[in-house]
Amino acid sequence: METARVPGTPTIREVAALAQVSAMTVSRVLRGSPTVSQTNRERVEAAVKVLGYRPNAVARSLRQRHRTGTVGLIVTNLGNPFYAALALGIEAELAPQGRRVMLTNTAGDPASERDAVGDLASRQVEGIILVPAGPTQAYLAEELPGGPPVVMVGRPPSGIDADCVLVDDFGGAHAATNALLAAGHRRIGFLGNPPSVYTGSERYRGFCAALEEAGVPLPDDYVRRAQQDLASAEAAADQLLALPEPPTAIFCTNNRNTIGAYRALRRNQVVATISGFDDFELADVLTVPVTVVTYDAESLGRHAARLLAGRMAGGDVDQSTLPRRIVVPTTVVTHAALPSAGTASRGVRAEA
Repeated sequence: METARVPGTPTIREVAALAQVSAMTVSRVLRGSPTVSQTNRERVEAAVKVLGYRPNAVARSLRQRHRTGTVGLIVTNLGNPFYAALALGIEAELAPQGRRVMLTNTAGDPASERDAVGDLASRQVEGIILVPAGPTQAYLAEELPGGPPVVMVGRPPSGIDADCVLVDDFGGAHAATNALLAAGHRRIGFLGNPPSVYTGSERYRGFCAALEEAGVPLPDDYVRRAQQDLASAEAAADQLLALPEPPTAIFCTNNRNTIGAYRALRRNQVVATISGFDDFELADVLTVPVTVVTYDAESLGRHAARLLAGRMAGGDVDQSTLPRRIVVPTTVVTHAALPSAGTASRGVRAEA
């Protein structure tokens, strides 16, 4: 560790960076919390000494006596329009209460998620709404001892008890796949998130269940499960379309995969049906038929905000109350294809 004094007025985040711990850990050390390991305590104390950090007692007193009026929202992909609708729902519920939302993005990285939680806690947010990136959130017990409360969205908590708001991922995928089967498709490809992502895993499970119930086989080479953006989704769809017997329909687990599949179909001049989770703008004006599993993303945000507000208010809904789970229903909608002049076909057709 460097021993030279850093000029200027140091901040708690600079102490955390020098000690290589989270800002929340620094805060706990300064409060004398017994939950911090001896190693981390010594690192923080050394960093405090090197930087000459002095806690602002006046600001701390104000934080203890007054609400900050802020709530943290942590999402995994700001490029996905779903999160914009989610944030709008949260804001619509919390703004009338005089609260504002602080938004941060993890890009699906668990380490970034943990850093974001620590950062928001150090800013004294009253609560956090989290779209989990990692397989477990057990670290929250260490990062947030005694609060602020956390509500999960899109994926249930793992390793910790917390309220959550989910989509009927299994049921939506099952219904959409049944719609493809009812339309005569038997060669159906799958484009999805990595298996570690809860939503992608549940949607894959619903997809497979529908095929199994119908007695329709699913060759391994019809499945691609690693796409997280448009470019990788388009590349995966290219692979499916290049198969000796390409699928006549493709089921996608989110709108990124759906749009990537559509781009691949257009570029390869192939006729096929696309089905996927999440409706999106212009889905009804594409030149291929698109079936989407739709739900109210803003409703997820409103439900999450209400659960969090209940926890923040305390009373009958305090931290000792059993975790609550809300599941938002889905609807399958089919957008008919619009004609496209001059579009060639490789002869990929739905099978009766």
